[in-house]
Amino acid sequence: MYDLIVIGSGPGGYEAAAHAGRLGKKVALVEEGRIGGTCLNVGCIPAKAFLRSSRLCRELREGACYGIQANPGKLDMVAVVERKNRIVATLARGVDELLADAQVAVINGRARLTGRDQVEVGGERLQAANILIATGSRPAVPAIPGIGSGNVIDSTAAFELTEIPARVAIVGAGYIGLEFATFFTDVGAEVAVFEVLPQVAAGCDRDVGDRLRQSLQRCGVTFHLSCRVLGIDGRQLSYADSSGQRQTCSADLILHATGRMPVVDDLGLERAGVDFSAGGIPITERGRTNVPGIWACGDVTGTHMLAHVATREAVVAVNNMFGKPDRIRYDAIPAVIYTHPEAASVGRTEQELRDAGIGYDRTVVPMGVAGRFLIENEAGSGFLKLLTGARYGEILGVHAVADLSSEFIVAAAALIEAELCVRHAAEIVFPHPTVAEALGEALRRAQQGRQS
Repeated sequence: MYDLIVIGSGPGGYEAAAHAGRLGKKVALVEEGRIGGTCLNVGCIPAKAFLRSSRLCRELREGACYGIQANPGKLDMVAVVERKNRIVATLARGVDELLADAQVAVINGRARLTGRDQVEVGGERLQAANILIATGSRPAVPAIPGIGSGNVIDSTAAFELTEIPARVAIVGAGYIGLEFATFFTDVGAEVAVFEVLPQVAAGCDRDVGDRLRQSLQRCGVTFHLSCRVLGIDGRQLSYADSSGQRQTCSADLILHATGRMPVVDDLGLERAGVDFSAGGIPITERGRTNVPGIWACGDVTGTHMLAHVATREAVVAVNNMFGKPDRIRYDAIPAVIYTHPEAASVGRTEQELRDAGIGYDRTVVPMGVAGRFLIENEAGSGFLKLLTGARYGEILGVHAVADLSSEFIVAAAALIEAELCVRHAAEIVFPHPTVAEALGEALRRAQQGRQS
C-alpha cells in the first residue's frame, strides 16, 4: 500500500514524487517512457539548447557591431544534436538521483486506473491512498490532408534533424512555432509561418504579439495570418489566405506546431469516475479532481501548459493530500517565449482587464532606458508595459519584449504574488546596470503618474 502513486515523470510528476518522498511518504512513480517527460526530453530543454546554438550563429554574423571581426560560422547540426543529447542526459541523471534520494520506487510501464485507489501496471495491481495523474501532453495533429506525409514533422522529430533545410514552412504561430521560426531563421533557413488567427502568440498581450511579429519579420520570417492550411502534397503546402484566395507555398520541410493536447486516453479515468475531456482533467487550485484521493497536475489538466506550472501544481497537490493547506495562484504565473527577441509576461493582459471591467493605468517604457540592455543588444529594441489598478495602484500585469526579459520577469511575478501596490514596489532598489532596471523605471513612472 503506497501513500502516493504518481503516473507520469515530467516536471510535475517527478517533483511530486520527490516532494512526497522527502516528507517520509511511501511513493511509487510509474513511467512508460523516459524519465523527465516532454519538457526534459523533447520540449523545453532541447528547444533552448537549439536556440543557444542558433543565437551564436546570429551573434557571429553581427560581430562587427561589437568590434569583433569574425567569419560567419558554419552550423554543424549533428554536433548541435549531440550537445542537446548530452544536456538532456545530464539533467536526466539529476532527476534519477533526486528520486533515489527521496526513496521513490520507479516503475516502468503503462499505468491504468482500475478504481479510486488502484493502479494496474503490466498486469500487477498497486494500491495507494492517493493517485496523482501527471501524464502530460503530446503534439496536436491538425485535420489537414497530407499532415502525415514524410515531408512533415512535429516538434519531437525536429530535435533529431541532422541537416538544416533551405526552406521551412511552420504551421502554427504559438510559442513552439515562433521559437522554431527563430531557430531556423538564425541558422540561415528561409521561414514562412502560417497561422489561422489574426495575431501571433495568441493569449499574450496584443502589443507583445504585434511587436514580436514585427521583430521576427525584420529578421526575415514571413507570416501568413488569418489563413487556413488546406492540404500538404509533398513539398507543396496549400492555404487560403486572409481574403479566402487559394495560395501555395513550397518548402523543403514542413513543421506542424499547432499546439499540444493532454494525454488522457487509455488511463482508466472513466472506470475511476474522473471527470475529463479531450481538453484535459479539470482540477481545483489545490490540485483536486472530482474524485477524492485522485489528483492531477501539469499539461494533462489542459490549462497552463508550462513546466513551472506543473511543478508548482505538483507541490500544491502533495501538500494538500498530506494535510498542509496550499494553493496555486494562476494570476502570478510568468511565461516566456524564447524567440529573438524574447517575450515575457505575467499577470493580466489589457484585453483581460477590459473584458473583466477592471479599471487600470498603463505605463510603457522603452528597454533602452536600461544601460545593460543597450550594452547587450546593439541593434535590438523592445519595451516593457506595466499595468496597475486605477484605484489602488496594485500591480496587475507586466509584459515585455526584450532579450533577457526571461531573467527578470520573475521579479514582476513576485510583486503580483505579494500583492504589492506600485507605491511600495517603486521603492525597490534594482542593481545597476541590469536589464531589470526597465521594470524599476516603469514602477517609478507609474507612481509619479499617480502622484501628479
